[in-house]
Amino acid sequence: MITKRIIPCLDVKDGVCVKGVNFLNLKHAGDAVELAEKYSEQGADELVFLDITATIDKRKTIIELVDKIAQRIHIPFTVGGGIKTVEDIKAILASGADKISINSEAVKNPDLVKEASSYFGSQCIVVAIDAKFIDGDYYVFINAGKVNTGLKLADWAKRVEELGAGEILLTSMDKDGTNSGFDIEMNKLVADIVKIPVIASGGAGADYKHFVEVFEKTNVSAALAASIFHYNTLPVEKLKAELKSSGISVR
Repeated sequence: MITKRIIPCLDVKDGVCVKGVNFLNLKHAGDAVELAEKYSEQGADELVFLDITATIDKRKTIIELVDKIAQRIHIPFTVGGGIKTVEDIKAILASGADKISINSEAVKNPDLVKEASSYFGSQCIVVAIDAKFIDGDYYVFINAGKVNTGLKLADWAKRVEELGAGEILLTSMDKDGTNSGFDIEMNKLVADIVKIPVIASGGAGADYKHFVEVFEKTNVSAALAASIFHYNTLPVEKLKAELKSSGISVR
């Protein structure tokens, strides 16, 4: 059985870790560096850092903060937010990240994904996809969930794989911050049509069965969560213990 990964996520705005519901009403969730170090010590498999307003504010990702976090953790580290060029990627990787995540710019400039995966290797390139269920289908949104691209999720996921991305970080906007469980249908849809790993994101609650369900009912390789880890309602080590007892293979 393939080992499943548990990935905490730091959504960062103006240098502070925040969390909202359905991409709205952001609230302070803690110090990003301290949280990152805690998750590394608790046994998280990877860490994702997303500068969630870098794109709409037209800013670069906060390199200094990335560097501070990289120095304090000992797990793979993915960084996203405001990445537009190969030079941006070079700077982030040089500051200590292991992978980079591209979201809005991947839609606006698909060649960036192709160029980056060719230059750095697919294993370094994650494409993040934010999707919402509208009128019977899932559609891709960009600019921190504010713009409906009109792209159907299934079509974009297949295109992302063709462009050379090594992984997809798939977030359900409908489930984000609700603690009601992952969007099983959405994750199954994407994980069944691509061969690259898919990270399920959006909706994880304090009930470990949410994770059991997404791992048992879909082919996702990992599950990502934020608030349940930030507020310690379901610590990483406790979640992993519960998953192991439920027959889910985790590190």
